[in-house]
Amino acid sequence: MRSNYLFTSESVAEGHPDKVCDRISDEIVDLVYREAVKSKVDPWSVRIACETLATTNRVVIAGEVRLPPSLLKKDKDGNDVINPSKFKSAARKAIRDIGYEQDGFHWKTAKIDVLLHSQSADIAQGVDNAADRQGDEGAGDQGIMFGYACRETAELMPAPLYYSHRILQLLAEARKKGVGDAGKLGPDAKSQVTVRYVDGKPADVASIVLSTQHLDESWDSKKVREVVEPYIREALHDIAIADDCVWYINPTGKFVIGGPDGDAGLTGRKIIVDTYGGAAPHGGGAFSGKDTTKVDRSAAYAARYLAKNVVAAGLADRCTIQISYAIGVAQPLSIYVDLHGTGKVSEDEVEAAIRKVMDLSPSGIRRHLDLNKPIYAKTSAYGHFGRKAGRDGSFSWERLDLVKALKDALKN
Repeated sequence: MRSNYLFTSESVAEGHPDKVCDRISDEIVDLVYREAVKSKVDPWSVRIACETLATTNRVVIAGEVRLPPSLLKKDKDGNDVINPSKFKSAARKAIRDIGYEQDGFHWKTAKIDVLLHSQSADIAQGVDNAADRQGDEGAGDQGIMFGYACRETAELMPAPLYYSHRILQLLAEARKKGVGDAGKLGPDAKSQVTVRYVDGKPADVASIVLSTQHLDESWDSKKVREVVEPYIREALHDIAIADDCVWYINPTGKFVIGGPDGDAGLTGRKIIVDTYGGAAPHGGGAFSGKDTTKVDRSAAYAARYLAKNVVAAGLADRCTIQISYAIGVAQPLSIYVDLHGTGKVSEDEVEAAIRKVMDLSPSGIRRHLDLNKPIYAKTSAYGHFGRKAGRDGSFSWERLDLVKALKDALKN
């Protein structure tokens, strides 16, 4: 392991075109879960894989879904077909909450197409029929998922990504509250923080990059820095900003045209922003728009949950966990642990303990973390990890309630 180095991560705001799409896709997931409860449909039967495309005043929602009756209507021949009205309403509410009321992208006037269709029977049988054979549902797809935790921040997240997220969160809060000139910022923004590591630990911030949309066309880079610098310093209050730190604030100058009017957006294009900022591997699958039979999402949450509890239990200072699945097979094919030379016990012991403390079938994960709920829209920006577990069940994978169980499993 290197001791002295620079490492950089980026984040993007909720108004970034790709994040707008992630938000809409997760609003659709939440909508289907809510409507299932209203229709007295078992939330365990919910299936949704929703992709969103956004461009100038246009949103396209596509994918596959198994819908409760409240989201269907009869066509002229009396057949059940998808009713697009509630899906369109969910998308408009998301766009409005993010803050888009521009000529080129407005929550009221954007044209929204809903192109959802029924879930493939071939995919459904991999999940449902596996439950009949194995007593538990099979994974909704093959794949590899990673979880990671480290001692760099109180949230056990990598410092560069944590601070990149925090900058944009504070700016978004100020923008939405209309605090001073921050109320004139636009929803679209990107941040990037470079952290200098000394003896393997975060020492200070070596460079800061921020590009943010602004609604006042007279602003230049100097004015934008004047507005945003207090929020950046607040976000970095518990790490030093180096005396020679390089600042790049709106380095290209004016940034008025933003969001999907400036660049097209698509669900699932910011997966490194969603996870660990490049400090740990990513299996490749996106999270947003997917129900939790999709192990791309649920197993990544489980892997983070396990890695975080391993570190919190004092078993290591850093932990990476990989879990792999095959479609239609309930239990993972493999579990791999890397403690990066910081372990107080061996990786083999941790792997064995993990299997004892948690059922890592899709059903087991959903039960343990209570995932069959409309809790996903809030995950769509500022990272799926390093967040506070909510009373509504959101971010349950951030709990530290496996610490004792892991320690006990290692004794036996």
